[in-house]
Amino acid sequence: MAPSRHRVAVRAAIITVSTSKSEAGGEGDESGARLAEFAAELGAEIAGREVVADDRALIAERLRHWVDDENCDVVLTTGGTGVAPTDVTPEATCDVIEREAPGIAEAMRAASREHTPHWMLSRGVAGIRGRTLIVNFPGSPRSIDQAGAAIADALPHALELLAGRHGGH
Repeated sequence: MAPSRHRVAVRAAIITVSTSKSEAGGEGDESGARLAEFAAELGAEIAGREVVADDRALIAERLRHWVDDENCDVVLTTGGTGVAPTDVTPEATCDVIEREAPGIAEAMRAASREHTPHWMLSRGVAGIRGRTLIVNFPGSPRSIDQAGAAIADALPHALELLAGRHGGH
């Protein structure tokens, strides 16, 4: 994925949602690493990165922590966005956000369409809590590249608007 033309000075948190990786102490978390690289390519400072189990209440608690306590501008998650019974990242995100940003998730799904016949099974959401943008990415590094490329140019503008740093449209 080519770096975005726009760079922003923001703090980002990365949350990998995976019970197996959580039980392994985060060992082998390629998706979290790739998502951190994506955030850095946008110019974000990585405030923190963690791996949590597929537990709706825990995911919501960690999202609130990074938004409310750590004042991150953007929180990016990877994993838990499919249709398996344990895939609860979208529900946890909806428990936390105040407003949805559906175009972000739609663009990410559309970017996957040419790469997999299962693109429509991704249930990731994006939304806003306070002045923080939360975005659910798929769980594979390759999917992160595809989805990230689809939204990389729009994210800096969204973050500027949320921070109140952009007056015109």
